[in-house]
Amino acid sequence: MDLIVRTDGILSCGDKVYRCALGRGGVGEKQNEGDGITPIGLFPLREVYYRADRLEKPRTGLPIRETQETDGWCDAPTDPHYNRLIEKPFAASHEDLWRTDDLYDLIAIIGYNDDPVIPGKGSAIFIHIAKPDYQPTEGCIALERNDLLEILMSCDPESQILIG
Repeated sequence: MDLIVRTDGILSCGDKVYRCALGRGGVGEKQNEGDGITPIGLFPLREVYYRADRLEKPRTGLPIRETQETDGWCDAPTDPHYNRLIEKPFAASHEDLWRTDDLYDLIAIIGYNDDPVIPGKGSAIFIHIAKPDYQPTEGCIALERNDLLEILMSCDPESQILIG
């Protein structure tokens, strides 16, 4: 019997449905850092980051900040800054939030493994811009840029995402 891992999906917001890319490991219970799984569950949306040099400030009720060239996100489970925004240069392993491609031009931070942070349980789980062909992510949810902008307009500090 063949096992099929779904890496494409849909995101519903109100009465609209959007195509999205999911983690290369599918959707499920995250086992560890780097497993490629998009975590299953109900999570708050924390904040939006955007590249002001590439797009206008998005309209959203969520807290918002401009991404800086020195922004990164720690993904080193043994570091005390694990699953947190960091400032580069940074010695431990980290995700670069200022990328040459457009995937992180707009990011919604999902409140996964952040209250409390459990070392090794997964980090940097975002909603971000999808690759043109909706290739799988490393565990994030990825949408077409205009779809993400549209969804963020209906979000506020009480907004949550149900992944399942």
